[in-house]
Amino acid sequence: MRFFRSNARLACAVALVSLISGCTLPRSGPTAGEILSSDRDAASDIHIVEVTSAIAAATADSETLGFDSSLIGNSLLSSDVINPGDILSITVWETVDSSLLASVGQKFTAVDQIQVDETGRIYVPHVGRVSVSGRTPEQVRIDVTEKLSNQTPDPQVEVRRIAGNGTTVSILGDVGSPGVYPIETSTRSLSSMIARAGGVSIVPEVAQIRVERGGRAQRIWLQDLYDRPELDIALRPGDRILIEQDRRSFTALGATEGQARISFNKRDMSAIEALAASGGLDGNSADPTGIFVFRTEDSATANRVLARSDLVGPQRVAYVMDLTAADGMFAAQEFVIRNEDTVYITEAPFSSWGRVAALTATVVSLAGSVAAIAN
Repeated sequence: MRFFRSNARLACAVALVSLISGCTLPRSGPTAGEILSSDRDAASDIHIVEVTSAIAAATADSETLGFDSSLIGNSLLSSDVINPGDILSITVWETVDSSLLASVGQKFTAVDQIQVDETGRIYVPHVGRVSVSGRTPEQVRIDVTEKLSNQTPDPQVEVRRIAGNGTTVSILGDVGSPGVYPIETSTRSLSSMIARAGGVSIVPEVAQIRVERGGRAQRIWLQDLYDRPELDIALRPGDRILIEQDRRSFTALGATEGQARISFNKRDMSAIEALAASGGLDGNSADPTGIFVFRTEDSATANRVLARSDLVGPQRVAYVMDLTAADGMFAAQEFVIRNEDTVYITEAPFSSWGRVAALTATVVSLAGSVAAIAN
């Protein structure tokens, strides 16, 4: 009887071990060896490129933003120029007793809240319609004075622009106080208008400025606005300014502490910084010799990186980095991550063996329990 029980225990253990050996253990993705072997597969269309300082320089393509000549180089708008929608005030003093405009006993007439219509004109009693758009209050004063001089001797005229409703810009997005603001003497440039709206309310390193004018939209980095004075453009009526956060992101997968889609936290992010942003390498399973960045390159970059000239169209490239080598670490610091990249950290070979060992120990323990039950 004991012989049969011993054989039963042995058969149970053999069956469990056979079951384990026939299963594929779960893992986060392909190993470095499996990915590298695809480069030797004639049917594969993936190019494997080891990252060096030269490769990092050849692929560096920081997202450049900027304004073109349609925005740069324009003079600051005069705060006195009148535009459709503006509100004017006109006061006329007369030197005669029987005034043309003033009431009995008064020497002056004030006409407030005169709004410039969409054609750029206003109506003045005893003068008629006067074109004022694009002119200064002083120019309008001279015009009105000349026309009144034919009806009353030596009139004294004052024209004031009391509200610039027609000379406004809208500023939206991540600023302290979004809204519509008039272009005034102190807010005629882009930077001064942003300051007027309460400044930027997001991290400056990832802030972008979008300016829409004449049906076109152009963007710059906020930091460039302060580093390059020519980008502090003169504003024009109707401009729309949007402050928004950088929308670029990359995906982190594999043996990392944080598998997720991660937004850029700075303008130019290196591979090392991308790994840090994803939570770093998993110390129990990550293979530091197999850090990959998967990207679709344009043919020009792919030909440059691969020292070829025959590639046409988008090319799938897997860049591999070895962080255990000193030059590999420096290369990873220089390699710039781009929008939509996939950063993949492979698992070390011992990681799978560790799981096998742990599972085998569990099987042995289970076999012992079965044996005890059989006894």
